[in-house]
Amino acid sequence: MPFLGQDWRSPGQSWVKTEDGWKKTTKDENKTNNSVSERKSYCKEEHDKENLIFGINYDVAAKKRKKDFLNNNTKIPYFHKDKWIYVHKGSTKERHGYCTLGEAFNRLDFCSAIKDTRRFNYVVRLLELIAKSQLPSLSGVAQKNYMNILERVVQKVLEDQQNVRPIKELLQTLYASLCSLVQDMGKSVLVGNINIWVHRMEDILQWQQQLDNIQINRPTNTGMTFLDLPASLQLNIMHRISDGRDLVSLGQVCPDLTVLSEDRLLWKKLCQYHFTDRQIRKRLMMSEKGHLEWKKMYFKLCRCYPHKEQYSDTLQFCTHCHILFWKDTDHPCTANNPESCCKAVSPQGFINLFKF
Repeated sequence: MPFLGQDWRSPGQSWVKTEDGWKKTTKDENKTNNSVSERKSYCKEEHDKENLIFGINYDVAAKKRKKDFLNNNTKIPYFHKDKWIYVHKGSTKERHGYCTLGEAFNRLDFCSAIKDTRRFNYVVRLLELIAKSQLPSLSGVAQKNYMNILERVVQKVLEDQQNVRPIKELLQTLYASLCSLVQDMGKSVLVGNINIWVHRMEDILQWQQQLDNIQINRPTNTGMTFLDLPASLQLNIMHRISDGRDLVSLGQVCPDLTVLSEDRLLWKKLCQYHFTDRQIRKRLMMSEKGHLEWKKMYFKLCRCYPHKEQYSDTLQFCTHCHILFWKDTDHPCTANNPESCCKAVSPQGFINLFKF
């Protein structure tokens, strides 16, 4: 039967495991070692607690600084790694929820698109359509991103001194929409404090004033200009202008261009390009000499019907995987022939994708 009592061979002593191995210690030494180890463990626990509390406070402070930075600095666009978005309108086993217009507006990198000349008019038209009717449907982040992109568009126009008229029309449309929406602020049609939107409306008025005061600088190069070309080449170039207002502005440069801008064949082709034969027949206008007034008919048709939109580059929609993307960006398509599944999306088509 084993002896379970105190070891009679070493009264008052016990074996203790140390870093150097097992050693005999007395009760007093054992108590001293235990108290030292307890103090060390207590100090270690207190140190760990301090580090943990410091780490938590640091994370909270960092998150707060980041949140305040994003809230206060309205110049920051919201970037995403993927430059495409899956358009889904309902919950499935694979995906939950649906895609909104604001989410797509944030994901599709419009900040880079406005730097591309081919996409500039497309983005401006999209901003105009959102300003007319879709601004309340955007989230707070998307509305802030909208204003950031609009400011970049204005700055680009001021630097390049091009596309001044469409941006003026965009700002005018947006200001008129905000005036009506701010009046209904009690109905929660806009996200954010009313003072924020009043400040944004003041920015829009300031941008309009800057565009009104813009001075177009004459090119410094001394080479051949448009006026130096033969009349036949000038007329050939004017046939490639798709907006009648640009033809009127070009005709105000000099008397020679005024004569060319009144060419009847020029306005006839412009009417046939934008409008159908049925629409043209409904708005026929005859002169005193019995000729068709194609120039007057064009502007009358513009007031009655939407003109044809033409863009060098547009968003693409893959009918196979339901992904919206820019043409030069890749998307994870599983079709055998991805190019056959892609179709161009007009600005109004982009809005219609998110109507539920």
